[in-house]
Amino acid sequence: MDSAEHGLLEEALRRTMTTAEPGAGLDSALAGLGWTQMLAEEPDTAVPLVFRLLGETGARAAVLNDVVLRAAGRPVGGTLPLPYAGGVWVEWARDGSPAGSALDPGLPLRRVDPGEAVPLAAGRRALGWWLLGTGRAMLELAREHVLDRQQFGRPLASFQALRHRLAEAFVALEGAEAALAAAEDDTGSLLAKAVAGRAALTAARHCQQALGGIGFTAEHALHRHVRRALVLDGLLGSTRELTREAGALLLREGRARRLVDL
Repeated sequence: MDSAEHGLLEEALRRTMTTAEPGAGLDSALAGLGWTQMLAEEPDTAVPLVFRLLGETGARAAVLNDVVLRAAGRPVGGTLPLPYAGGVWVEWARDGSPAGSALDPGLPLRRVDPGEAVPLAAGRRALGWWLLGTGRAMLELAREHVLDRQQFGRPLASFQALRHRLAEAFVALEGAEAALAAAEDDTGSLLAKAVAGRAALTAARHCQQALGGIGFTAEHALHRHVRRALVLDGLLGSTRELTREAGALLLREGRARRLVDL
């Protein structure tokens, strides 16, 4: 797929995600665009693009199931139990049933009995791209706000403290993208998901500070992205859990693996 085709695909996906009904409606729309075929033939293109756009648009679809099912060598289109932070297992429902998460009712996660171990690397990379897109959406909302609003006769964007906060969020998100692009094996995927989760939570904290009270209101989009980031961070291992797991791996092996050849 060349750059022109990639651009057309991104445009079509973004338009679909902003117009289709979230959940089952978007699942069907993505299937119509050839999601299953893209996942089978060009996963390195399809997964980063689809999941990043899910984050940027605030849409939701049950496509994480497909990524994990494919990695497990099973037919896509169904569901399976997925590990969640704190030793909990959840299922991402496809039937439009009520969500199990009070924090983000938009995500139809329901608690289930523990299931069989599933390959986690591909799912963690996909969630990392979703978290990256969510973080970028929050940063864009904050950027627009500080450029438009004034305080003490000056644009909010002129205040150094806010500039530093948003710069820190930007650097964290850029680092997460680099980690995701380099992730290939289980360890790289673990670290990339942890970095992406930390970057999204950093963006949530700093963008909330930049937006102030308006960021908490139901009328503003920020709170929806913040809640989405908090829930997605816990799926397939939270940032805190994955960081501890990476530390334990480092102690066992007695060395730090080289993730990228410079």
